[in-house]
Amino acid sequence: MNEEHTVSFPAPAHWIDGRAVEGAGRLIEVVNPADESVVATVREATAADVDLAVRAARTAFPEWAATTPEHRSSIVRRLAGALERHREELAAVITLEMGAPIGFSRQAQVGFPIASVLAAVTTAEQFEWSEQVGNSLVVREPIGVVAAITPWNFPLQQLVTKVVPALLAGSTVVHKPSELSPLSARLFAAIAGEAGLPDGVFNMVQGTGPVVGEALSRHPEVDMVSFTGSTRAGRSVSVAAAGTVKRVALELGGKAAHIVLPEADLDLAVTRGLALAWANAGQACGAYTRLLVPEHLQPAVVDKLRAAAEEYVVGDPASQDTRIGPLASETQRRRVDGCIRRGIADGATLVTGGPGRPADRTTGAYVRPTVFADVDPASAIAQEEIFGPVLVVIPYTDDDHAVEIANGTIYGLNGAVTGDEEHAMAIARRLRVGQVDVNGGPHNFQAPFGGYKQSGNGREMGRAGLEEFLETKAITR
Repeated sequence: MNEEHTVSFPAPAHWIDGRAVEGAGRLIEVVNPADESVVATVREATAADVDLAVRAARTAFPEWAATTPEHRSSIVRRLAGALERHREELAAVITLEMGAPIGFSRQAQVGFPIASVLAAVTTAEQFEWSEQVGNSLVVREPIGVVAAITPWNFPLQQLVTKVVPALLAGSTVVHKPSELSPLSARLFAAIAGEAGLPDGVFNMVQGTGPVVGEALSRHPEVDMVSFTGSTRAGRSVSVAAAGTVKRVALELGGKAAHIVLPEADLDLAVTRGLALAWANAGQACGAYTRLLVPEHLQPAVVDKLRAAAEEYVVGDPASQDTRIGPLASETQRRRVDGCIRRGIADGATLVTGGPGRPADRTTGAYVRPTVFADVDPASAIAQEEIFGPVLVVIPYTDDDHAVEIANGTIYGLNGAVTGDEEHAMAIARRLRVGQVDVNGGPHNFQAPFGGYKQSGNGREMGRAGLEEFLETKAITR
């Protein structure tokens, strides 16, 4: 390693082979979306930096793969403890880099990742690493070097959802965070070292998808790419990875439908539905962005939504009272604002919100949380992933019509049904999605997560998430 480029962490550096490496790429500014100030700069990895990180992971792989599952689990348990000790610091960094309200950062942006790590360890401890099938011994072995490419909306959660199962499987990792939210990934690298993860087992390079993501996807020494992001970017990753026939796991976009059945408690449906549409300012692939209601109940639902929306405080993400902060970037603000304007132009009924920033916000990546009613299920705002605090209400006539609308997009990530349990379960089974929330069931960190159709392939979390990073070998005698 070139000692001239070695710096003290956390300078604007990559993390390669257990140390901070500055590299020589261009500087990228990390902007606080609340006030548009530059809070840090990071260097974009060059091809040489990517190669250095991949080779560090390749060198570390044989020794790490040879460790016992118990040993790997013990280190990852220490990692969960270290993350807990750094909870406040991580929450503050995530709020700074992508604008999540601080209360949400503590609870979800950091709390969920810690729970995910512990759930993954439990899964690994219960996993059957080998089994006898007739006269064959079937063994599960680590896939090798994994490139983990993660988005900006849940930077730590997406990181641990990929990196931790890969490490438990015995694989080594090169991680590329989003250039919009790389600071939490730099902090995670230091925390992983504190927990005792060996050098080279986890590496991190910064930069954009078209440059660094593409280089990782094409690299011949990378055995697998695990990617979360837009469907468009996922297609590009698949194409880049195809040349070396490496495994690709994709968790992509979504347009979740929340079906409110005629017998549902409307107050509960509206409260939960709006909360899960606008959480993280709607910047979640699983956000419940389409609320499907019986047409005769739409007026009552709209009145309740209008009243509930007034309780959402939009403001400074550093304030504990804020429920909706800025979007992650000015580019994202303009895109979401354009979608709101498109909804109005296409004839949807504006219930609350609308284009432009809130009246008291002249700067920052803020939008007005928006609800539309009388939405045509074929319209752009009902078909396209907006990725902002925009909820569309779509009326339906009967169960078949509701299911047709819910399944009528290119996406199939998740959905929700509220109503009598037997009725709701029957509807849930008809939805072409990877997971369905029935009546607000609590999140299960050991259940598989992933999508149908253009929401991706493969699964994360639970047993299925661990198996993504394993090869299967049959030894017959």
